[in-house]
Amino acid sequence: MQLSPDDQLAEIRRGASDILVESELRARLAAGRPLIIKAGFDPTAPDLHLGHTVLINKLRTFQQLGHTVVFLIGDFTGLIGDPTGRNVTRPPLTRGEIAANAATYERQIFRILDPDLTRIEFNSRWMGSMDAAGLVQLAARHTVARMLERDDFQQRYAANKPIAIHEFLYPLVQGYDSVMLRSDVELGGTDQRFNLLVGRQLQQDYGQPPQVVITMPLLEGLDGVNKMSKSLGNYVAITDPPDEMFGKLMSVSDDLMWRYFDLLSFRSSAELARLRQQVEAGLNPRDAKFELARELVARFHGPAAGEAAQAEFVRRFRDRGIPDEIEVAELSAAPGGLVVTHLLRQAGLVASNAEAVRMIEQGAVRIDGERVASRDLVFSPNADLVVQVGKRRFKRVRLLPTG
Repeated sequence: MQLSPDDQLAEIRRGASDILVESELRARLAAGRPLIIKAGFDPTAPDLHLGHTVLINKLRTFQQLGHTVVFLIGDFTGLIGDPTGRNVTRPPLTRGEIAANAATYERQIFRILDPDLTRIEFNSRWMGSMDAAGLVQLAARHTVARMLERDDFQQRYAANKPIAIHEFLYPLVQGYDSVMLRSDVELGGTDQRFNLLVGRQLQQDYGQPPQVVITMPLLEGLDGVNKMSKSLGNYVAITDPPDEMFGKLMSVSDDLMWRYFDLLSFRSSAELARLRQQVEAGLNPRDAKFELARELVARFHGPAAGEAAQAEFVRRFRDRGIPDEIEVAELSAAPGGLVVTHLLRQAGLVASNAEAVRMIEQGAVRIDGERVASRDLVFSPNADLVVQVGKRRFKRVRLLPTG
Protein backbone atom coordinates (compact mmCIF):
# COMPACT_ATOMS: atom_id res chain seq x y z
CA MET A 1 0.00 0.00 0.00
CA GLN A 2 1.33 3.42 -0.98
CA LEU A 3 2.03 5.79 1.89
CA SER A 4 0.09 9.02 2.24
CA PRO A 5 1.79 12.25 1.13
CA ASP A 6 2.46 13.22 4.76
CA ASP A 7 3.96 9.80 5.57
CA GLN A 8 6.12 10.00 2.44
CA LEU A 9 7.27 13.49 3.44
CA ALA A 10 8.28 12.19 6.87
CA GLU A 11 10.58 9.64 5.18
CA ILE A 12 11.92 12.20 2.72
CA ARG A 13 12.69 14.77 5.44
CA ARG A 14 14.94 12.40 7.39
CA GLY A 15 18.50 13.67 7.16
CA ALA A 16 17.64 16.39 4.62
CA SER A 17 18.95 19.91 5.17
CA ASP A 18 16.30 21.74 3.19
CA ILE A 19 13.30 21.15 0.91
CA LEU A 20 12.48 23.96 -1.51
CA VAL A 21 9.51 24.17 -1.72
CA GLU A 22 7.92 21.59 0.60
CA SER A 23 4.35 22.60 -0.22
CA GLU A 24 5.06 21.97 -3.91
CA LEU A 25 6.45 18.53 -3.09
CA ARG A 26 3.39 17.66 -1.00
CA ALA A 27 1.12 18.69 -3.89
CA ARG A 28 3.02 16.49 -6.35
CA LEU A 29 2.96 13.55 -3.95
CA ALA A 30 -0.78 14.04 -3.49
CA ALA A 31 -1.27 13.83 -7.26
CA GLY A 32 -0.46 10.13 -6.96
CA ARG A 33 1.83 9.75 -9.98
CA PRO A 34 5.43 8.48 -9.75
CA LEU A 35 7.77 11.46 -9.60
CA ILE A 36 11.04 11.79 -11.53
CA ILE A 37 13.86 12.15 -9.00
CA LYS A 38 17.20 13.37 -10.35
CA ALA A 39 20.69 13.37 -8.85
CA GLY A 40 23.79 14.10 -10.87
CA PHE A 41 27.31 12.81 -10.25
CA ASP A 42 30.35 13.94 -12.20
CA PRO A 43 32.76 11.01 -12.65
CA THR A 44 35.77 12.88 -11.23
CA ALA A 45 37.28 9.84 -9.49
CA PRO A 46 36.98 6.09 -10.12
CA ASP A 47 35.30 5.12 -6.85
CA LEU A 48 32.23 6.29 -4.99
CA HIS A 49 32.74 6.89 -1.27
CA LEU A 50 30.40 7.07 1.71
CA GLY A 51 29.97 10.82 1.20
CA HIS A 52 28.34 10.11 -2.17
CA THR A 53 26.01 7.56 -0.60
CA VAL A 54 24.24 10.23 1.50
CA LEU A 55 22.51 11.26 -1.74
CA ILE A 56 22.22 7.73 -3.09
CA ASN A 57 20.54 6.57 0.12
CA LYS A 58 17.92 9.28 -0.35
CA LEU A 59 17.41 8.10 -3.93
CA ARG A 60 16.80 4.65 -2.47
CA THR A 61 14.14 6.13 -0.17
CA PHE A 62 12.33 7.59 -3.17
CA GLN A 63 12.52 4.22 -4.95
CA GLN A 64 10.96 2.52 -1.95
CA LEU A 65 8.16 5.10 -2.06
CA GLY A 66 7.43 4.13 -5.68
CA HIS A 67 9.11 6.98 -7.57
CA THR A 68 11.41 6.93 -10.59
CA VAL A 69 15.08 7.58 -9.91
CA VAL A 70 17.41 9.02 -12.55
CA PHE A 71 21.10 8.58 -11.74
CA LEU A 72 22.68 11.15 -14.04
CA ILE A 73 26.35 10.72 -14.85
CA GLY A 74 27.80 14.08 -15.80
CA ASP A 75 30.15 12.97 -18.52
CA PHE A 76 29.69 16.33 -20.26
CA THR A 77 29.83 18.52 -17.14
CA GLY A 78 32.93 16.58 -16.11
CA LEU A 79 34.66 18.13 -19.12
CA ILE A 80 33.91 21.58 -17.65
CA GLY A 81 34.82 20.86 -14.03
CA ASP A 82 32.46 21.77 -11.19
CA PRO A 83 33.62 25.09 -9.66
CA THR A 84 31.51 24.60 -6.51
CA GLY A 85 33.50 25.32 -3.37
CA ARG A 86 36.69 25.97 -5.32
CA ASN A 87 38.95 28.98 -4.87
CA VAL A 88 40.78 28.13 -8.09
CA THR A 89 39.68 26.82 -11.46
CA ARG A 90 39.24 23.05 -11.38
CA PRO A 91 41.25 21.29 -14.09
CA PRO A 92 38.89 19.44 -16.47
CA LEU A 93 39.21 15.69 -17.00
CA THR A 94 39.96 13.98 -20.29
CA ARG A 95 37.25 12.02 -22.09
CA GLY A 96 39.14 8.80 -21.38
CA GLU A 97 39.28 9.49 -17.63
CA ILE A 98 35.59 10.35 -17.56
CA ALA A 99 34.58 7.19 -19.45
CA ALA A 100 36.63 4.94 -17.16
CA ASN A 101 35.28 6.56 -13.99
CA ALA A 102 31.69 6.50 -15.26
CA ALA A 103 31.91 2.75 -15.87
CA THR A 104 32.81 2.15 -12.22
CA TYR A 105 29.90 4.35 -11.08
CA GLU A 106 27.45 2.25 -13.07
CA ARG A 107 28.65 -0.90 -11.31
CA GLN A 108 28.84 0.55 -7.82
CA ILE A 109 25.48 2.31 -7.43
CA PHE A 110 23.59 -0.97 -7.59
CA ARG A 111 25.05 -1.93 -4.25
CA ILE A 112 22.43 0.51 -2.93
CA LEU A 113 19.85 1.16 -5.65
CA ASP A 114 17.43 -1.29 -7.25
CA PRO A 115 18.61 -1.74 -10.86
CA ASP A 116 15.05 -2.42 -12.02
CA LEU A 117 13.89 0.94 -10.69
CA THR A 118 16.87 3.05 -11.78
CA ARG A 119 17.42 4.98 -15.02
CA ILE A 120 21.04 5.77 -15.80
CA GLU A 121 21.50 8.78 -18.04
CA PHE A 122 24.54 10.64 -19.40
CA ASN A 123 24.20 14.36 -20.02
CA SER A 124 26.39 14.10 -23.10
CA ARG A 125 23.30 12.59 -24.76
CA TRP A 126 21.80 16.06 -25.21
CA MET A 127 24.76 18.36 -24.55
CA GLY A 128 27.02 16.53 -26.99
CA SER A 129 24.68 17.36 -29.86
CA MET A 130 24.04 20.99 -28.84
CA ASP A 131 25.66 23.37 -31.32
CA ALA A 132 27.35 26.67 -30.54
CA ALA A 133 24.16 28.62 -31.25
CA GLY A 134 22.25 26.47 -28.76
CA LEU A 135 24.87 27.02 -26.10
CA VAL A 136 24.74 30.79 -26.66
CA GLN A 137 20.95 30.72 -26.35
CA LEU A 138 21.26 28.76 -23.11
CA ALA A 139 23.82 31.24 -21.75
CA ALA A 140 21.42 34.11 -22.57
CA ARG A 141 18.99 32.80 -19.95
CA HIS A 142 21.24 33.84 -17.03
CA THR A 143 23.22 36.95 -16.09
CA VAL A 144 26.74 37.54 -14.83
CA ALA A 145 25.29 39.37 -11.82
CA ARG A 146 23.28 36.27 -10.87
CA MET A 147 26.35 34.07 -11.29
CA LEU A 148 28.36 36.33 -8.99
CA GLU A 149 25.77 35.75 -6.25
CA ARG A 150 27.44 32.37 -5.73
CA ASP A 151 29.71 32.54 -2.70
CA ASP A 152 32.70 30.86 -4.36
CA PHE A 153 32.54 33.08 -7.46
CA GLN A 154 31.96 36.16 -5.31
CA GLN A 155 34.98 35.39 -3.12
CA ARG A 156 37.26 34.71 -6.07
CA TYR A 157 36.13 37.87 -7.85
CA ALA A 158 36.70 39.98 -4.71
CA ALA A 159 40.14 38.42 -4.24
CA ASN A 160 41.03 39.12 -7.88
CA LYS A 161 41.39 35.39 -8.57
CA PRO A 162 40.56 34.31 -12.11
CA ILE A 163 37.17 32.87 -13.03
CA ALA A 164 37.15 31.21 -16.42
CA ILE A 165 34.11 31.83 -18.65
CA HIS A 166 33.48 28.10 -19.01
CA GLU A 167 32.89 27.86 -15.24
CA PHE A 168 29.77 30.00 -15.64
CA LEU A 169 28.45 27.34 -18.02
CA TYR A 170 28.51 24.61 -15.37
CA PRO A 171 25.38 25.66 -13.42
CA LEU A 172 23.57 26.32 -16.70
CA VAL A 173 24.32 22.86 -18.08
CA GLN A 174 23.34 21.23 -14.77
CA GLY A 175 20.09 23.19 -14.85
CA TYR A 176 19.46 22.28 -18.48
CA ASP A 177 19.79 18.61 -17.48
CA SER A 178 16.68 19.13 -15.34
CA VAL A 179 14.86 20.56 -18.35
CA MET A 180 15.75 17.58 -20.52
CA LEU A 181 14.80 15.07 -17.83
CA ARG A 182 11.67 17.02 -16.78
CA SER A 183 12.65 16.29 -13.20
CA ASP A 184 10.17 16.79 -10.38
CA VAL A 185 12.83 16.71 -7.68
CA GLU A 186 16.60 17.23 -7.77
CA LEU A 187 18.87 16.16 -4.92
CA GLY A 188 22.26 17.66 -4.14
CA GLY A 189 24.62 18.54 -1.36
CA THR A 190 24.18 21.79 0.53
CA ASP A 191 27.06 23.21 -1.52
CA GLN A 192 25.00 22.63 -4.69
CA ARG A 193 22.06 24.82 -3.67
CA PHE A 194 22.83 27.55 -6.24
CA ASN A 195 23.12 25.06 -9.11
CA LEU A 196 19.91 23.28 -8.13
CA LEU A 197 17.99 26.56 -8.03
CA VAL A 198 19.28 27.40 -11.52
CA GLY A 199 17.51 24.21 -12.60
CA ARG A 200 14.24 25.51 -11.14
CA GLN A 201 14.64 28.79 -12.98
CA LEU A 202 15.48 27.18 -16.33
CA GLN A 203 12.53 24.81 -16.13
CA GLN A 204 10.24 27.82 -15.64
CA ASP A 205 11.92 29.55 -18.61
CA TYR A 206 11.18 26.47 -20.72
CA GLY A 207 7.55 26.33 -19.58
CA GLN A 208 7.91 23.41 -17.18
CA PRO A 209 6.81 23.18 -13.54
CA PRO A 210 9.91 24.03 -11.47
CA GLN A 211 11.60 21.13 -9.74
CA VAL A 212 11.61 20.78 -5.97
CA VAL A 213 15.13 21.11 -4.57
CA ILE A 214 16.27 18.87 -1.71
CA THR A 215 19.70 19.53 -0.24
CA MET A 216 21.53 16.93 1.82
CA PRO A 217 24.31 17.56 4.35
CA LEU A 218 27.92 17.10 3.34
CA LEU A 219 29.46 14.17 5.19
CA GLU A 220 32.66 14.95 7.05
CA GLY A 221 35.57 12.65 6.32
CA LEU A 222 37.50 10.54 8.80
CA ASP A 223 39.34 13.64 10.03
CA GLY A 224 36.04 15.08 11.24
CA VAL A 225 36.87 18.46 9.71
CA ASN A 226 36.77 18.46 5.91
CA LYS A 227 34.16 17.12 3.53
CA MET A 228 34.87 13.49 2.67
CA SER A 229 37.09 13.55 -0.39
CA LYS A 230 39.47 11.26 -2.20
CA SER A 231 41.85 14.15 -2.79
CA LEU A 232 42.11 14.73 0.98
CA GLY A 233 42.53 11.04 1.77
CA ASN A 234 39.83 11.18 4.47
CA TYR A 235 37.38 8.89 2.68
CA VAL A 236 35.88 5.42 2.93
CA ALA A 237 35.37 4.01 -0.57
CA ILE A 238 32.42 1.67 -0.98
CA THR A 239 34.84 -0.70 -2.73
CA ASP A 240 37.28 -0.77 0.20
CA PRO A 241 37.94 -4.36 1.38
CA PRO A 242 35.78 -5.31 4.40
CA ASP A 243 38.59 -5.24 6.98
CA GLU A 244 39.86 -1.87 5.71
CA MET A 245 36.38 -0.35 5.67
CA PHE A 246 35.67 -1.63 9.19
CA GLY A 247 38.95 -0.27 10.53
CA LYS A 248 38.43 3.15 8.97
CA LEU A 249 34.96 3.44 10.48
CA MET A 250 36.23 2.42 13.90
CA SER A 251 38.70 5.33 13.72
CA VAL A 252 36.02 8.04 13.64
CA SER A 253 35.45 10.03 16.83
CA ASP A 254 32.56 9.19 19.16
CA ASP A 255 30.80 12.45 18.22
CA LEU A 256 31.24 11.92 14.49
CA MET A 257 29.89 8.39 14.86
CA TRP A 258 26.39 9.78 15.46
CA ARG A 259 26.63 11.94 12.35
CA TYR A 260 27.51 8.82 10.35
CA PHE A 261 24.59 6.95 11.91
CA ASP A 262 22.17 9.75 10.98
CA LEU A 263 23.33 10.09 7.38
CA LEU A 264 24.39 6.55 6.47
CA SER A 265 22.45 4.04 8.55
CA PHE A 266 19.22 2.43 7.36
CA ARG A 267 18.07 2.00 10.96
CA SER A 268 14.94 3.85 12.01
CA SER A 269 15.13 7.08 13.95
CA ALA A 270 13.63 5.26 16.94
CA GLU A 271 16.36 2.60 16.84
CA LEU A 272 19.09 5.23 16.72
CA ALA A 273 17.52 7.12 19.60
CA ARG A 274 17.54 3.92 21.71
CA LEU A 275 21.18 3.26 20.85
CA ARG A 276 22.17 6.79 21.84
CA GLN A 277 20.30 6.39 25.13
CA GLN A 278 22.21 3.15 25.80
CA VAL A 279 25.54 4.93 25.29
CA GLU A 280 24.46 7.77 27.57
CA ALA A 281 23.52 5.13 30.17
CA GLY A 282 27.00 3.61 30.08
CA LEU A 283 27.34 1.43 26.97
CA ASN A 284 30.90 1.70 25.61
CA PRO A 285 30.78 3.96 22.50
CA ARG A 286 33.08 1.42 20.86
CA ASP A 287 30.24 -1.11 20.93
CA ALA A 288 27.91 1.34 19.20
CA LYS A 289 30.62 1.98 16.63
CA PHE A 290 30.80 -1.77 16.06
CA GLU A 291 27.11 -1.59 15.07
CA LEU A 292 27.79 1.18 12.57
CA ALA A 293 30.85 -0.44 11.00
CA ARG A 294 29.19 -3.85 10.79
CA GLU A 295 26.07 -2.43 9.12
CA LEU A 296 28.03 -0.55 6.45
CA VAL A 297 30.43 -3.39 5.69
CA ALA A 298 27.44 -5.76 5.42
CA ARG A 299 25.71 -3.35 3.01
CA PHE A 300 28.56 -3.39 0.52
CA HIS A 301 30.03 -6.85 1.11
CA GLY A 302 27.27 -8.95 2.70
CA PRO A 303 26.29 -9.79 6.33
CA ALA A 304 28.96 -12.49 6.71
CA ALA A 305 31.65 -9.98 5.76
CA GLY A 306 30.42 -7.56 8.43
CA GLU A 307 30.66 -10.19 11.16
CA ALA A 308 34.05 -11.41 9.93
CA ALA A 309 35.47 -7.86 9.78
CA GLN A 310 34.45 -7.20 13.38
CA ALA A 311 36.00 -10.47 14.54
CA GLU A 312 39.24 -9.64 12.71
CA PHE A 313 39.31 -6.14 14.20
CA VAL A 314 38.88 -7.51 17.73
CA ARG A 315 41.52 -10.19 17.11
CA ARG A 316 44.10 -7.67 15.89
CA PHE A 317 43.65 -5.48 18.94
CA ARG A 318 43.76 -8.48 21.30
CA ASP A 319 46.90 -9.89 19.65
CA ARG A 320 48.63 -6.54 20.02
CA GLY A 321 47.82 -6.52 23.71
CA ILE A 322 45.49 -3.50 23.60
CA PRO A 323 43.20 -3.59 26.66
CA ASP A 324 39.44 -3.14 26.40
CA GLU A 325 39.30 -0.30 28.91
CA ILE A 326 41.74 2.57 28.36
CA GLU A 327 42.08 5.93 30.12
CA VAL A 328 40.86 8.81 27.95
CA ALA A 329 42.84 12.01 27.42
CA GLU A 330 41.17 14.97 25.68
CA LEU A 331 43.65 17.36 24.07
CA SER A 332 43.22 20.61 22.18
CA ALA A 333 44.25 20.73 18.54
CA ALA A 334 44.52 23.83 16.36
CA PRO A 335 43.11 23.67 12.80
CA GLY A 336 46.56 22.63 11.55
CA GLY A 337 46.55 19.60 13.83
CA LEU A 338 48.85 18.33 16.59
CA VAL A 339 52.33 16.89 15.99
CA VAL A 340 52.75 13.36 17.36
CA THR A 341 55.59 14.33 19.74
CA HIS A 342 53.43 17.00 21.38
CA LEU A 343 50.50 14.59 21.46
CA LEU A 344 52.53 11.99 23.38
CA ARG A 345 53.79 14.57 25.88
CA GLN A 346 50.43 16.27 26.44
CA ALA A 347 48.73 12.90 26.89
CA GLY A 348 51.20 12.09 29.67
CA LEU A 349 52.69 9.11 27.86
CA VAL A 350 56.20 10.63 27.82
CA ALA A 351 57.89 13.22 29.99
CA SER A 352 59.28 15.39 27.19
CA ASN A 353 59.42 15.92 23.44
CA ALA A 354 62.93 14.46 23.49
CA GLU A 355 61.63 11.24 25.05
CA ALA A 356 58.85 11.15 22.47
CA VAL A 357 61.40 11.37 19.65
CA ARG A 358 63.53 8.65 21.25
CA MET A 359 60.57 6.28 21.67
CA ILE A 360 59.49 6.84 18.05
CA GLU A 361 63.02 6.15 16.79
CA GLN A 362 63.06 2.93 18.86
CA GLY A 363 59.79 1.81 17.21
CA ALA A 364 58.02 1.84 20.58
CA VAL A 365 55.07 4.07 19.60
CA ARG A 366 51.91 2.71 17.99
CA ILE A 367 48.75 4.57 17.10
CA ASP A 368 45.64 2.53 16.36
CA GLY A 369 47.93 -0.50 16.33
CA GLU A 370 50.26 0.85 13.63
CA ARG A 371 53.91 1.69 14.40
CA VAL A 372 54.72 5.40 14.11
CA ALA A 373 57.77 5.92 11.91
CA SER A 374 57.97 9.72 11.74
CA ARG A 375 58.18 12.30 14.49
CA ASP A 376 56.63 14.83 12.09
CA LEU A 377 53.29 12.98 11.88
CA VAL A 378 50.35 15.36 12.43
CA PHE A 379 46.84 14.43 13.59
CA SER A 380 43.82 16.54 12.68
CA PRO A 381 41.23 17.93 15.10
CA ASN A 382 38.42 15.48 16.02
CA ALA A 383 40.73 12.47 15.69
CA ASP A 384 40.02 9.66 18.16
CA LEU A 385 43.15 7.54 18.64
CA VAL A 386 44.40 4.57 20.65
CA VAL A 387 48.00 5.49 21.51
CA GLN A 388 50.54 2.99 22.87
CA VAL A 389 54.07 3.67 24.13
CA GLY A 390 56.10 0.62 24.98
CA LYS A 391 54.27 -2.52 26.07
CA ARG A 392 52.09 -1.19 28.87
CA ARG A 393 51.37 2.52 28.42
CA PHE A 394 48.06 3.19 26.67
CA LYS A 395 45.81 6.21 26.26
CA ARG A 396 42.77 6.88 24.16
CA VAL A 397 43.39 10.40 22.86
CA ARG A 398 40.63 12.64 21.54
CA LEU A 399 41.71 15.82 19.78
CA LEU A 400 39.23 18.62 20.36
CA PRO A 401 39.28 21.47 17.81
CA THR A 402 40.20 24.99 18.89
CA GLY A 403 40.06 28.26 17.04
